[in-house]
Amino acid sequence: MKNIKYFFQFLIIMILFSIYRIIGLKYSSILSAQIFKTFGPLFRSSNIGHRNLITAFPKLNKFQRNEILKGMWLNYGKIFAEYLFIKDIKNSENLIIENQEILEILKKESKPVIFVSGHFNNFELMAMHIEKSGIDLAAIYRPLNNKFLNPIMERIRKKYICKKQIKKGISGTKEILQNFKSGTSIALMIDQRVSQGIKSNFFNKEALTTTIPAQFVKKFNSKIVPIYIERIKNSNFKLKIYEPLNFDKSDSLEKITLDLNKILEKMIINKPDQWIWTHSRWK
Repeated sequence: MKNIKYFFQFLIIMILFSIYRIIGLKYSSILSAQIFKTFGPLFRSSNIGHRNLITAFPKLNKFQRNEILKGMWLNYGKIFAEYLFIKDIKNSENLIIENQEILEILKKESKPVIFVSGHFNNFELMAMHIEKSGIDLAAIYRPLNNKFLNPIMERIRKKYICKKQIKKGISGTKEILQNFKSGTSIALMIDQRVSQGIKSNFFNKEALTTTIPAQFVKKFNSKIVPIYIERIKNSNFKLKIYEPLNFDKSDSLEKITLDLNKILEKMIINKPDQWIWTHSRWK
């Protein structure tokens, strides 16, 4: 039954992609945003979004939460359409980079680092730009549940975003370690719930959080570089590269993980409609 559902999802997405190719980035972004804004609130994940917003911002009323989620669905729709045109975005001037000199310094140092971010607009741009800047990089990703659609998304990621893609999971953790030891930097999103992690405070409530960055600090004394992606207008973005965080190897996993969560909180508070609220973050 699930395979039938996934197959019909795949067909709908392929039809939309065909339309998007014909009408181009500008109009497909507009159309896709309206589709997601219309149908997104009908999905169960919209209820998850409301619960998450109540947890993070308990003082907001329902109207304010709806406005944030409306903005999120609009952005989500644009991200969806942009996958087809990621090559064009990569080779255009749609991306404003703040603190590019940090990447240039890291490249000259030739030491692998851990780049961290969350699911902001458009989260795929982080790995894409880092690799484009000449840094040897591997990006960690979570395969889609839809087995018909996942191969297409993996092909897009490997061809246009980041050649080295590592699946989340136990086997992926071993691959991350192997790549890092060989001098490859790692890019990962630290805002999703994980099965193997620790409970860390996130918006004043404990949430299972990955300890991969903290483990690499403890084992290799590696630098952590946060990155924030913001949609400025339409398909134009600003990517902010933060100064590397130099934790001490004596710092605990809990402290490092909590500090990274606090950085994420500030990014989310900056423009809450640009973060994807529909993940089961506090489950």
